[in-house]
Amino acid sequence: MGLATAEIDDLKTIKGVEFPASVHFRQILVTGPPGSGKTTLVGKLGGWPQEGFLDLGEKRWWQSSALTYRPREVHIGIPFTGHRESLAVFDDEWLSSRAPVDFERIRLPSPERRFWRIDWRARFAFDFQLLPPERLLAVRTERAKKGLHPVDQNVSLEIVEAQVGVYEELARHFDTNGFVVYVRQEFGGRPRRISR
Repeated sequence: MGLATAEIDDLKTIKGVEFPASVHFRQILVTGPPGSGKTTLVGKLGGWPQEGFLDLGEKRWWQSSALTYRPREVHIGIPFTGHRESLAVFDDEWLSSRAPVDFERIRLPSPERRFWRIDWRARFAFDFQLLPPERLLAVRTERAKKGLHPVDQNVSLEIVEAQVGVYEELARHFDTNGFVVYVRQEFGGRPRRISR
């Protein structure tokens, strides 16, 4: 557990929030495990208020209508080994199995770059919220007292560590495959690049 990251030297500020200088406002997709601050960040940016859902096992997910309006918070449906349907890390089916990500079933847009084709891998900037599990557990335990988020019921450090681990693997996979990816490892923190 733990994604190695490094500082990004060239940053800019959008609506009071730091981003890599190469990222444009309409590229931003904010994702991460429950309680990581996705809604807060999208709210600061004045982004699209409704959450989107991306099923990475679905053909052409990158053309989903959920990605029409950005910045936006997105939950990710992930193909897991032993499960036919993609699941979110808060779905009971995954929580009971903790199955590994089936990377072979994750569909990716073609890396080909031709002048008449959209470069889908450069179209979005994935802002992964990857806070330390202990910090997320504290936030989610406090939220559970208010009963506003069903995903926080029966939360444990083991669950949060597993959820963060899945998102770290996805961030690394997207980065390795040429998507625009950066991570934040604290609430309101500076964006960082993944070390290779």
